[in-house]
Amino acid sequence: MQQRGMNTISKKAVKVWRLSGILYSLIGIAFAIGLTVLTKFLDWPNWTIVIYWTLALLDFIFLTLMLPSLRWKWWRYEVREGEIDIQKGIFVVKRTLFPMNRVQHVDTKQGPIFRKYGLSTVIISTAATIHEIPALESHEADELRRKISSLASVGEDDV
Repeated sequence: MQQRGMNTISKKAVKVWRLSGILYSLIGIAFAIGLTVLTKFLDWPNWTIVIYWTLALLDFIFLTLMLPSLRWKWWRYEVREGEIDIQKGIFVVKRTLFPMNRVQHVDTKQGPIFRKYGLSTVIISTAATIHEIPALESHEADELRRKISSLASVGEDDV
């Protein structure tokens, strides 16, 4: 299903998503610590502690080692004169194709982690939905925003 000729997002996305995975995994680790303490106070069986920590470890492995690379591998986009094509998903791959004349406005956003790595997200709004193309190099995101804005305004003039 992966399409040739479609654009990829920045490879730096893997690093950013791994960092985010570590931060989210800390929540699971804190939860495992809390349940471990609770198990000792409530005199629950010790095998429950093994379950908490196994789940926390699996969560860490999935969110930091597996998921970021898979997400990057399947994220694709292409901006053509009359339409925008976005492909995303890991287990269920979703392709969204929407006409350029439906685009109402285009934004870029950049959180603190993205800013550290020089990345931005392009946000494309239509009347019904909002679409995002994440983790583009900031200069590439600005260029893409200008290109989509230009193509969308041309489409409106032709109607």
